[in-house]
Amino acid sequence: MVETADRTDADDVTAPLPDHGVVPAVWGRITNLDVDRGEGSWLITRDGERYLDYSSGIGVTNTGHAHPRVAAAIAAQAAKLLHGQQNILYHEPGLRLYERLAGLLPGGPWQAFLSNSGAEAVEAAVKLARVATGRPAILAFRYGYHGRTAQTMALTAAKDIYRGAFEPLPGSVYHTAYPYCYRAAGGAHDPAACTCDWEAQLDLTFHQLIDPERVAAIIVEPVLGEGGYLVPPPSFLPRLREITAEHGILLIADEVQTGFGRTGQMFAVRHWDVEPDILVMAKGIASGLPLSGILAHRDLMAAWTPGSHGGTYGGNVVSCAAANATLDVIEDEGLVAKARERGSQFLAGLRLLAGRYASIGDVRGLGLMLALEFVKPGDADGRTPDPELAKRVQGEALARKLIVLTAGTYVNVIRIIPPLVTTAAEVDLALSILDESLAAAGA
Repeated sequence: MVETADRTDADDVTAPLPDHGVVPAVWGRITNLDVDRGEGSWLITRDGERYLDYSSGIGVTNTGHAHPRVAAAIAAQAAKLLHGQQNILYHEPGLRLYERLAGLLPGGPWQAFLSNSGAEAVEAAVKLARVATGRPAILAFRYGYHGRTAQTMALTAAKDIYRGAFEPLPGSVYHTAYPYCYRAAGGAHDPAACTCDWEAQLDLTFHQLIDPERVAAIIVEPVLGEGGYLVPPPSFLPRLREITAEHGILLIADEVQTGFGRTGQMFAVRHWDVEPDILVMAKGIASGLPLSGILAHRDLMAAWTPGSHGGTYGGNVVSCAAANATLDVIEDEGLVAKARERGSQFLAGLRLLAGRYASIGDVRGLGLMLALEFVKPGDADGRTPDPELAKRVQGEALARKLIVLTAGTYVNVIRIIPPLVTTAAEVDLALSILDESLAAAGA
């Protein structure tokens, strides 16, 4: 006789859920949807409503929701071993992943270190930079976002809410200007025409606040995320690489949101042929399972003495299995090239919308990392941020079953983060919904 497990409420989408109030309010709400499952670009609620998810869990589900190959790899590994702590044993999924990650970026030679969250990986990068250089200071950029642990809050300058209530924060962190092209003199829509003075501001930072010989590393998102999906001018990262090399400063590329094909390259630094000293990765690495890490040159990684950094759950065996399957899907399904193709389609459509709605001050993006910045066209120079309009557009889109997110220091940016598996038809649908939403919101 075959025994069957007792059915539980967790198996029954008709069973009543606890009140939403059981979740603490610190989790700011994007939607109040009760979701049962996901399929590719779609989320399906418990009552069967389908939503086009162009948030991707904040840039995580690059392979789409519940990709069959990733789900199968997770199930197979979970039936064998759930936890194999890295200090105690080696496991095949982890060894294979370490080897594969080391080959994802040209140059090097690279070595990976695995942890759980993006913030953890940023902390690892900062610790490694300090121990490898013997220098205390870290330089970050205004509008940047690097996490919400104590050290990463100190690095973050995207919004005051992320750090303002939690001071004092760890010291020896300094911020300098980022080239925000739309808000530079003249308001360049084309990054190639940007007139930003970021290099002069960096030089001033070195002369006023911190001697460059005391700086261990400069950390930068190749395309800024929470700060508003800011794409830098073409000369920015190559010149920043030259400046860091001149002063013996390590360059840390925070690719938590830009990595694993999101921008139309496996990692965004490849758009500018820049080789960082340390690269931070998370989000898209494992299709939704907790996993993060850094890539660093082997000589840098050797600066850590055994036991000086680590963690109980880093490189979890099931997460590593998911990451290996994720890399297989990215490669076999050509998702990096698809990000470029669908991104070009989407960007062209957004630019057509911008020509019809005066409140869209800027359209920008790289690959499937796209943004609309909303302004009050009748105010001053026409670039006054309009966060209320951005919120209305987001709400109108949700009412039409499209999920998009906001971003930016003034929360006046709609950011669009489709899974890399999204189709041309889905992109057209999203553009149609956005058009309706802009009109309904009074854009």
